[in-house]
Amino acid sequence: MIEPNILAHKNRPLVTTVPRHTLVESKKVKHFHNEVNTPSTMRTNQRVCERTSSIPLESITFEPKPQVEPRILTNSDNNYRNKQNKVSSFNESEQPSLANSKEILDPKVTRHSSDSSSRWLNNLTQKQLLFLKLTAIFLLIAAVAVLVIFTPIYVLVIRRTMSQCGNAEARERHTSKNKLLVRDRIDRLLDPNTPFLEFSQLAGYQLYGDDEVPAAGIVTGIGQIQGRECVIIANDATVKGGSYYPITVKKQLRAQEIGRENRLPCIYLVDSGGANLPRQADVFPDKEHFGRTFYNEATMSSMGIPQIAVVLGSCTAGGAYVPAMADQSIIVRRQGTIFLAGPPLVKAATGEVVSAEDLGGGDLHCRQSGVTDYYAMDDAHALHLTRRIVANLNYAKTQQVVMKPSVDPLYPADELYGIVGDNLKRVFDVREVIARIVDGSEFDEFKKLYGETLVTGFAHIHGYPVGILGNNGVLFSESALKGAHFIQLCSQLKIPLLFLQNITGFMVGRDAEAGGIAKNGAKLVNAVACAQVPKITVIIGGSYGAGNYGMAGRSYSPRFLYMWPNARISVMGGEQAAQVLTQITSEQRKRQGKQFTAEEEQAIREPILRKYDFEGSPYFSSARLWDDGVIDPVDTRLVLALSLSASLNAPIPETRFGVFRM
Repeated sequence: MIEPNILAHKNRPLVTTVPRHTLVESKKVKHFHNEVNTPSTMRTNQRVCERTSSIPLESITFEPKPQVEPRILTNSDNNYRNKQNKVSSFNESEQPSLANSKEILDPKVTRHSSDSSSRWLNNLTQKQLLFLKLTAIFLLIAAVAVLVIFTPIYVLVIRRTMSQCGNAEARERHTSKNKLLVRDRIDRLLDPNTPFLEFSQLAGYQLYGDDEVPAAGIVTGIGQIQGRECVIIANDATVKGGSYYPITVKKQLRAQEIGRENRLPCIYLVDSGGANLPRQADVFPDKEHFGRTFYNEATMSSMGIPQIAVVLGSCTAGGAYVPAMADQSIIVRRQGTIFLAGPPLVKAATGEVVSAEDLGGGDLHCRQSGVTDYYAMDDAHALHLTRRIVANLNYAKTQQVVMKPSVDPLYPADELYGIVGDNLKRVFDVREVIARIVDGSEFDEFKKLYGETLVTGFAHIHGYPVGILGNNGVLFSESALKGAHFIQLCSQLKIPLLFLQNITGFMVGRDAEAGGIAKNGAKLVNAVACAQVPKITVIIGGSYGAGNYGMAGRSYSPRFLYMWPNARISVMGGEQAAQVLTQITSEQRKRQGKQFTAEEEQAIREPILRKYDFEGSPYFSSARLWDDGVIDPVDTRLVLALSLSASLNAPIPETRFGVFRM
């Protein structure tokens, strides 16, 4: 098994938003380097330490998973393992069976109905039959082994390509200047033995053709500094000199949005050459372009959200405003530079010949201009000063929810692979997923017998209370009304909401329309839009059409949105889209008195199916920042805990709902 590399502090657990176990078609992946200091996905052999009191983020640590041994069930275990291993905490007889997770591993041998096949089988001896059965079992095990062992290699290729720094030449040039690589800087900045929740590692993946921009040339995420959760925004100077592509700007703005919504201090590790000039039309002038970065800095500072800039390299043109607008700023001697126009532009404009250090180096800005406040000798010193600044922020986290001691789920998270699978047509009960991510597998279901295609209820994740909405089929009027009621209840109780999306949409047809599906679905959408409690969404299956809206898709501003590697997202399924378009074309031909042949139908269907399959991929989505990252299902519980902890830094305001059409 190929294991990903770890950062310089080998004991730092990282939570990255890239999966380990999934089928991925890797196409022409470049810059595949074996750098020692690169991030890794949370390994499956790491466990969150048990906690016996309230769960501040700093108490989440990790230890190697012990070797699995046969377990003797206690009386309490039997309460959950009886009745064919059903999740008894749901307290109903019709609970899902855990056997669903073994469907693909328990194929049944069936005999052919033809006489020739029957005669052939009857003529076989018992030894021959046994040999055939053993061969079939061996082939099945081999196929599963290939999926489990070899497919992570494809994922590692993509992860290393997109989450590493630039190519070997760029890294060598960077480190030769006595500068740390971007993730080494983050590692030095964070508290030891604390996780780093990195966002959108696949940003920019295959977005600009052969012009690859790993991780969009910028690393963003949430980590602890002096026990305080902070948003970190760090330029990667080994990727195109740290210049801002359109996707780089979008990723930085998203990180600032997370800082604003959750009231987290923002730390900028600046090392950038400024805007990517060939793509300036998509970087510079619009509302959500580069200038919005400085607007966000100013407005967050006015809200009392600390803004700290650390100039570790170039800080040119508009980028010079990052440290200039920060509350406090640091610059590294003979390494960091800040100027609105670099030496070439100054010479062209005024004829003055000046070096970068004399024009905007640390001595000038600390001794003369006053743009920077702290003078650092090197990267390590600058990061130490940053930690001291954070320690003096006097910025306390407000606790607004009642915590419980954290308890591990009764069922292992790696069973999620078998329960969900990569075939979206295969039905699974979302309660099986819930049982593997919530504390003690305890789920107090709300309105269980009403609107059964939407599962709602209360649980805890690492001690944090949460209201869960999970899809178990298409949304009917009853399901929508149930969801709206539950969201209103959680908003009143100020309990964060977790949406587990696996939705094809709302029910359609004459009966559904007559039953008011439009107005009842609107109630759910209204409730989702107006709820002011923290909302977190995980797409664990399909996310199609208006169902995406009713389950807190990106348009409804969840604090965080993650996708599993099996997920799909589009306005509708490819088959449905192809059917609609072929039907429209067929009707047009009929009106024209022309024939619509099967060949013409196929010529329309195939490109549509390919397009929807490609654009519905979670990697297509994550490359464009439609989510905050693709996560390994086994890491879901930890990612949710870190997200909940971060979201509770901001006070939960009162919720006011719009008009519900009755």
